[in-house]
Amino acid sequence: MTALTREEAQALIQEVLEVYPEKAKKDRAKHLMVNDKTLESSKKCITSNRKSLPGVMTMRGCAYAGSKGVVWGPIKDMISISHGPIGCGQYARAGRRNYYVGTTGVDTFCEMNFTSDFQERDIVFGGDKKLAKLIEEIEMLFPLNKGISVQSECPIGLIGDDIEAVAKKAAAQIGKPVVPVRCEGFRGVSQSLGHHIANDSVRDWILSNRDGKAYEKTPYDVAILGDYNIGGDAWASRILLEEMGLRVVAQWSGDGTLAEMENTPNVKLNLLHCYRSMNYIARHMEEKYGIPWLEYNFFGPTKIAESLREIASFFDDRIKEGAERVIEKYTPTMNAIIAKYKPRLAGKKVMLYVGGLRPRHVVGAYEDLGMEVIGTGYEFAHNDDYDRTIKEMQDATLIYDDATGYELEEFVKALKPDLIGSGIKEKYVFHKMGVPFRQMHSWDYSGPYHGYDGFAIFARDMDMTLNNPCWKMLKAPWQKQEAGNSMKQAT
Repeated sequence: MTALTREEAQALIQEVLEVYPEKAKKDRAKHLMVNDKTLESSKKCITSNRKSLPGVMTMRGCAYAGSKGVVWGPIKDMISISHGPIGCGQYARAGRRNYYVGTTGVDTFCEMNFTSDFQERDIVFGGDKKLAKLIEEIEMLFPLNKGISVQSECPIGLIGDDIEAVAKKAAAQIGKPVVPVRCEGFRGVSQSLGHHIANDSVRDWILSNRDGKAYEKTPYDVAILGDYNIGGDAWASRILLEEMGLRVVAQWSGDGTLAEMENTPNVKLNLLHCYRSMNYIARHMEEKYGIPWLEYNFFGPTKIAESLREIASFFDDRIKEGAERVIEKYTPTMNAIIAKYKPRLAGKKVMLYVGGLRPRHVVGAYEDLGMEVIGTGYEFAHNDDYDRTIKEMQDATLIYDDATGYELEEFVKALKPDLIGSGIKEKYVFHKMGVPFRQMHSWDYSGPYHGYDGFAIFARDMDMTLNNPCWKMLKAPWQKQEAGNSMKQAT
């Protein structure tokens, strides 16, 4: 079985739900839907941004992960302190391959773990003094840092450390921004609230720092928001924007700097790649500074061309002509890539389950290669993400929110996709099942995937993965057991 009719897809959902107790079944049914492209809103069909059920093996992260791992961590010239026990900071350190230019430990600090290393005595007596001392030591050992963020872990919210007071006092002493971020992991239902909290801390402690100061503007200034430069994504995107005549004065968080963040309120247009993680700050700048924002998609030549033209529509004929020139320049190369890989990939079925923007943004890139996405879902989406997803997917495809490990496995067994794109937590399960898999959070240590340069790598990686002969040699443990039982019965 591959693609399903609407009735078959709905029956599959009901079949998968049968394993749950009645209360859990009723709850999980709200998070699974069969796509209907005619819908204007997803709210009546799927529920999102709700607490996960205990015991169902959610794939989500926490608010700390959303702030430290996504928004603040990739700012290269700032130091992010993980305030709390060692584990969270060490786990979050350098986890997402946010490429940057600089010398680690001198003027860039993304791959380093700065932690207050809470012990039992700190839980009892508090960690304010320890945090203040840590900031002093950081300033002495790493004087080229441009600022510090304090990422609070769960115990901080429980014991009541006043990180705001410590931050204000330390900022006055060292003459640099020190930003307290109340992103304790227990806040909210997923990493999504961590994004929001981090955006609010940028709003409150950073963006207004240069209000009223002189800045040399041009009519073509733009900022890239919500691109974390996984494998060089932001660089591949920036090439196209600059070739069409725009001036990229800021990109964050990937390869971003404090100065770029502070200069962002001067741009003419904010370009938003990961809507879920940065729409809050884009909306704030629209309200306070009157800067419009646009969500764009640089996955695959079709979506790239659409986005370049939409971006150009905010500017004059010079930029519009520049966009067409860029599209024309890269079209022969893209056609050659498609001609090479489409015969090997056309007709193949893909299932996605990722965070952020990828469950909908990469659909067009697969379709450019003749592939079909037969199911997609998010770990931590809100309903406005699903509103956008409905339009990208074909009718009767499965859409699943905060899917459990059990649900994903059952959907894969029923739909038999040729390729799965998901995260590190799912990767080895499907490897053992013998299903081709790409890690679509960090590009499986490849990349970039954004832009025209990225599409060439994306197409190569999908072909290399899907057509690798190793998958035919793998059998899931239960398949081996079934084969052994069959042989015993035969003898």
